[in-house]
Amino acid sequence: MPIVPLGEAGRWTNYHGTGVCEDAARFALRSGDAARGRDEIAIAATAVRQWLGEALARRKRVRPLGAGWSPSNVNICSDAWLLHTRRFNRSFRIAPGDVRPGVDAAGLMLVEAGALVDEVSDKLEEQGRSLWTSGAGNGQTFAGAAATGTHGSMVKHGGIQDHIRAIQLVTPSHIYWIEPAAGVMDDGFIAATGSTLLRDDDIFAAAQLPVGALGIVTALVVDSVPKFLVRPIQNLRKVEPAAIDWLAAGDFRRFSAAYALDRDPDFVQMIVNPYKPFKRPAMLRFLYVEPWRTDYDRATPGEMGAGYDALSLLGRLLDAYPWARGALLQFAMKMGYAAGPDVDAPPVYGSWGEGLDTHRPLADLFNASVTIDRGDLKHVFELICDVFTRHGGSTAVTVRFMERAQGLLAPARFTHNAVIDFDGPRSPRTADAYARVVELLDSEGVAFTRHWAKSCHLNAARVAADYGEDLQRWRVARDRLIPDPAHRALFGSPVLDGLGLTG
Repeated sequence: MPIVPLGEAGRWTNYHGTGVCEDAARFALRSGDAARGRDEIAIAATAVRQWLGEALARRKRVRPLGAGWSPSNVNICSDAWLLHTRRFNRSFRIAPGDVRPGVDAAGLMLVEAGALVDEVSDKLEEQGRSLWTSGAGNGQTFAGAAATGTHGSMVKHGGIQDHIRAIQLVTPSHIYWIEPAAGVMDDGFIAATGSTLLRDDDIFAAAQLPVGALGIVTALVVDSVPKFLVRPIQNLRKVEPAAIDWLAAGDFRRFSAAYALDRDPDFVQMIVNPYKPFKRPAMLRFLYVEPWRTDYDRATPGEMGAGYDALSLLGRLLDAYPWARGALLQFAMKMGYAAGPDVDAPPVYGSWGEGLDTHRPLADLFNASVTIDRGDLKHVFELICDVFTRHGGSTAVTVRFMERAQGLLAPARFTHNAVIDFDGPRSPRTADAYARVVELLDSEGVAFTRHWAKSCHLNAARVAADYGEDLQRWRVARDRLIPDPAHRALFGSPVLDGLGLTG
């Protein structure tokens, strides 16, 4: 049996040390040695369904745990059964005969739910393929990153869940294979996975981003593109106020020409000090996609400028000396971020996966974000800086850009999105600054959403207001997948119940 207990019930702490499950019984789902992926996931899904039945009989709630990555408490539930999927992490090629007529199998891979983004990326790159976007790090499980709406950062793409083409999902009553209505995999392949086939656009859009409330994801079919190179440029530059207008309008070429290369960038990031943002240099990062070639010198993630979100430097000083916060924050940015290659340095190249890194645990770091319509950027940027100037706060403000993401509960739900992150020392002062920002955005009537896996101050009313009809469609899909209220409650937690996702 691929599920094994892991000792006595006790305490479990997430990767970043920001959430704790008390009196939790832990179990592990582990890969087997089946030659075919369809057989492997059939065995695992059957075991998961049996395990869910046992939890139901014992009246224990369950939580799937991948890498335990989310800094928020979205995956925290005490007195529950926790299913670790981290060692259920094999990936399998998909043959042309495994897909429906007209579907190109070349870019597809069957991925077990515990595989890390890094592992999926590596497997694809061995095959001459690549992910086209992901978050800033790669230590999450692919399923977990998708389940919480981890945003991408490529200006012409959406979130990491956009890679998903099919999902195997287990509830106490069914093993489902979920695809869009047009279909992806051959019916014979699906039958061999032991799954009940559901081809439905709304159910698929719900399952792309389930927030852990629709069942246990056991496998995914992940799409990819041909391998490509990226050239990073990273520097500290004073940004003119007019540059915010360019970014709001999506004129990334003009922004790039002013501060890096005179060409269309594929990734744009600006990290600013909200205290005098136009008088102090901002940390700018650009990525430019180029055709794949093998004759380039391999660079480390650090040499490519990865790790730019590690603003735990000087965190305690930032919080302890508010009178010097602006200067200390700027020093932290300079020391922590200015390691990447600038325009005048010899060009550095790498694949998409080579430019990512796994974060150190962020126990002392506050993480929060808002996602807005890109067109509102100038107004929102002014509001944010005003909050910090008037009331304090110890976070840098990071702005990245992406297109609308797939999934009914995707935070990046605007046609063109600006994702604004707030990273700084974890303290009441920092949390208060973020709370003031979101309160002001509400009072100004600015539409925005928040990342499911970060500190977000969400409740059921706010989720309903943010997602509207899409939340109703998600709930209809949930009730079709899990019609029994007792089974729905199995996947709940105090956090998910409070968000209105499991009632």
